[in-house]
Amino acid sequence: MKRFLVNSLKIAISVGILAYLVMDANSKGDFAVLLGRDKQWGALAGAAVLCFLAVLITLVRWYYLIRALDLPIRFQDALRLGFLGYLFNMSPVGIVGGDLLKAVMLARNYPGRRAEAAATVFFDRAIGLYVLFVVASVAVFFTGMGRCPNATIQAVCSATLAVTGIGTLGMGAMLIPGLTNGRASALMARLPYLGGLAKQLLTAVRMYRRNVGVLVGSVLLTILVHSFNAAGMYLIASGLYRDPHSLGAHFVITPLAHATGVLPISIGPFEAALGELYAAAPLPDGRFLQGSGRGLVVALGYRLITLLIAAVGVGYYVSSRQELAEAMRSADEMEAAGQSLTAPPA
Repeated sequence: MKRFLVNSLKIAISVGILAYLVMDANSKGDFAVLLGRDKQWGALAGAAVLCFLAVLITLVRWYYLIRALDLPIRFQDALRLGFLGYLFNMSPVGIVGGDLLKAVMLARNYPGRRAEAAATVFFDRAIGLYVLFVVASVAVFFTGMGRCPNATIQAVCSATLAVTGIGTLGMGAMLIPGLTNGRASALMARLPYLGGLAKQLLTAVRMYRRNVGVLVGSVLLTILVHSFNAAGMYLIASGLYRDPHSLGAHFVITPLAHATGVLPISIGPFEAALGELYAAAPLPDGRFLQGSGRGLVVALGYRLITLLIAAVGVGYYVSSRQELAEAMRSADEMEAAGQSLTAPPA
């Protein structure tokens, strides 16, 4: 019952956010303007290609992390599990999450190495989130958006730089053996609310710490991922509007909007964040879009492209239904029991 209520609350929040954003944009005529405007289909097609490449590179990164732990997976199998995870990450709340499903399906192929399977998924996500802020911070520096007269953008840029600094210190500290073993790690694992997350991160770091090349390669691949996503969002805006925000601005806006992915609500926060950042950031001519719903329209364009990409996962779903059903059952039971995949099997 508790799980049903939590999932119902998540759905209600997502629907509420989207309903408000759609009504607000419609009242300002954004959808009417969009329907009557000529589209730049070449730019939109380019955006789809870049977004697809970004997803593909994330799967290459995950394959790289799997092989680094001597799990002998084939590249085509990593693609299959990765696209299935992408599909399930886009599914409505209440369905098993894509990350957990990937870890469970990988662990099923390598009995006795459950912790390694979980570490690949968790470390993959942790690197993606950290580099997200690094890319945004570099863009803040080179575009000068931190000096924007808008107070909201100034606050967002300052917070981005602070999070990046803290994250860099944290990543550096994690590479020190004394902090990931013994008493220090035990204390971190007992932290209220964050203890479980810290334990998972420490487990993953212990497995990858000795292979600096894997860390460097993963970071470089992730920079490509976020760069392609930012350029893709710029092309979406260019395909829908004649006066989009600059490419540099999208290198700040896009990563920060994507950072809402850490929230347990899959739909709604990204659209809201993009709308706020679009309204707060200046256009190349110095104008602001206060009172515009353009951010939501661009976000919906991005969501449509991600649905097209997720169609690849549908093909894998059809060919793996029995394996998926068993993995979903296992993942669902683990979520209900609050178990961690990094814990030793009972």
